[in-house]
Amino acid sequence: MKEKKPCILVVDDSESILQILTRILEKQGYDVVTAGTGKEAMEKLERQACDLALVDLRLPDMDGAYLLSLLHSSNPKMKKILMTGLIPDENLRVLSERADAHLVKPFQTEELLRVIKDVSESKS
Repeated sequence: MKEKKPCILVVDDSESILQILTRILEKQGYDVVTAGTGKEAMEKLERQACDLALVDLRLPDMDGAYLLSLLHSSNPKMKKILMTGLIPDENLRVLSERADAHLVKPFQTEELLRVIKDVSESKS
């Protein structure tokens, strides 16, 4: 019987970032679902459950922090990683309460995979 591959939802309004992250993650054996908006992400999750979400802070239709809250409400067991450019430390603390980890753009492939692995293996 074939083992189910972990599913990662990637939410970013940049098509090129979605394509790059999809290529990287699929190469590592993940199923990848992409969305360019928060609304699209929530709609896709109604059809397919994912184990982890990579969410950009700035989305065209809603704040990424708000999307993290929606994701937590609809699927509390889903791990969430916030992707963002540099932001003030106090904002990062607040956002970290909604996310299991964060990545500061631009990040390296090795850092992305390490953070995904660490978050996936954490029990919280």
